[in-house]
Amino acid sequence: MTDEAAAVEVPLHSRVRRGMKRPANWAQLVRFLAVGASGVAVNLVIFWICVHPLDGNYRVAAVAAFVVALANNFWWNRHWTFGAGDGHVAFQAARFLTISLVAFGVNLLALELFVQTTSMSKVIAQAIAIAVATPVNFLGNKLWSFAR
Repeated sequence: MTDEAAAVEVPLHSRVRRGMKRPANWAQLVRFLAVGASGVAVNLVIFWICVHPLDGNYRVAAVAAFVVALANNFWWNRHWTFGAGDGHVAFQAARFLTISLVAFGVNLLALELFVQTTSMSKVIAQAIAIAVATPVNFLGNKLWSFAR
């Protein structure tokens, strides 16, 4: 049996359990969360600039802020979190965008669920929805966007 065949036969729960025991994976998650926090800050600054000094439409500002924050997060995750700067940038960017959109979809579904079924504030619901979507985002980028 080849090494590839042996790796395929390992059940997912065993691979996850093994991965959770590796300190390097936890350090990578902390870097990913730090990049995410910087992305939120970048998003809010760009949004504020577009809405206030530039007197722009808040919907256009939201799109501009998302795009700039996405670029910020891609660069930092590619070079710092996952150390994948030697990979093909366009290929990684397309995958990163795909994972970001999937995670955003999970976020929106969770947000809608929390807003419609609980009495919690929308800001708290959004914070929880972000937490719900974060594992999808992290694992998708670790295992697909920036996989070696």
